[in-house]
Amino acid sequence: MIGVSKLYCGTVEPSDALRYGRQSGKLPSHLLQFSSDKTPVVVWNVTRRCNLKCVHCYAHAKDEEFSGELSTSEGKAILDDLAAFGSPVVLFSGGEPLVRPDLIELAAYAVAKGMRAVISTNGTLINPRTAADLKKVGLSYVGISLDGLDEVNDRFRGVKGAFRKAMEGIMACQDAGIKVGLRFTMNQLNVAEIPGIFDLLEKYDIPRVCFYHLVYAGRGSELISEDLSHQETREAVDLIIGRTADLHRRGMAKEVLTVDNHADGPYLYLRMLRENSPRAAEVLELLQMNEGNNSGRGIGCISWDGSVHADQFWRHYSFGNVTERKFSEIWTDLSNPLMKRLKDKKLYVKGRCAECNWLSICGGNFRVRAEAASGDLWGCDPACYLSDEEIAK
Repeated sequence: MIGVSKLYCGTVEPSDALRYGRQSGKLPSHLLQFSSDKTPVVVWNVTRRCNLKCVHCYAHAKDEEFSGELSTSEGKAILDDLAAFGSPVVLFSGGEPLVRPDLIELAAYAVAKGMRAVISTNGTLINPRTAADLKKVGLSYVGISLDGLDEVNDRFRGVKGAFRKAMEGIMACQDAGIKVGLRFTMNQLNVAEIPGIFDLLEKYDIPRVCFYHLVYAGRGSELISEDLSHQETREAVDLIIGRTADLHRRGMAKEVLTVDNHADGPYLYLRMLRENSPRAAEVLELLQMNEGNNSGRGIGCISWDGSVHADQFWRHYSFGNVTERKFSEIWTDLSNPLMKRLKDKKLYVKGRCAECNWLSICGGNFRVRAEAASGDLWGCDPACYLSDEEIAK
């Protein structure tokens, strides 16, 4: 994650990361990316079932029952292990996590174990009663996916009325006092909707938005031809920075992040240099702390059947299963060659990634995208939009 509001606008002071000691167990959620221990945030896809039919779903979710999903007791055993391991956050995802009847019970159990519990949802199943229950158990955050306004979102979601129901879910969360934010995956079919998403933040006083770059996984693999070109990506990131700064200037500061393309960090820093920002040096320090992509290190994934992955997009490779070994054991077992390499993948990337001046900041970006595009796990991430001049040492 690249905190556009934090880095570009100084919404959070750069010294905060140092002041908090950089240990993930002590850091507030907005500074977890700067932790020194990188104890993983874990995405738990608690179900593959979903009530929508999103065209870019990395999980190939469908509205049907799937066999092999972990039971409630197995889920609590996972949470026991994650808490003992020191994982600061568990993110309940899917499919659609709210189709699982024990989700609130599992979230409450995670909170009782001292972890922060958040959910990633399409929002359509959140009514006032559900929102009140989520608030009662101490849920930290609800991220609701919107990929445009009205018709554009409904086309992406595959169900008419999905936008309206998601907005009802957002308002139910707000009424219950739960922090809620938006999640938006950028591509050529919806990039023109970015201004409208910012308008929603302002109109409905939504405090947070994450703009995701497309990852070629699941049904998202079928959208490779619809991914933004490098120039379109630069324009989209510039738009996001500009709208974020505008809100900040007008006293309506929002938490704005870009996700899944760590080229955004150097790009933002280089822009600040061109603008002679007095904060550029501090921003560079924070980007160095962030260390770029952390798949297999600072973020991990547990699938609905217990399989452990380097992140939620890396479903074609499993390091093991939590029904056979604890997540903490799987995650720290460096006898697996891929797990060992992912702990410091900067040593293994090839091509212009290996030659890049920003490798220590980007971390080699997304290996899943590189593999999907070229078949080479350690090849260049095709979504890197920095020019040869910008990456030169």
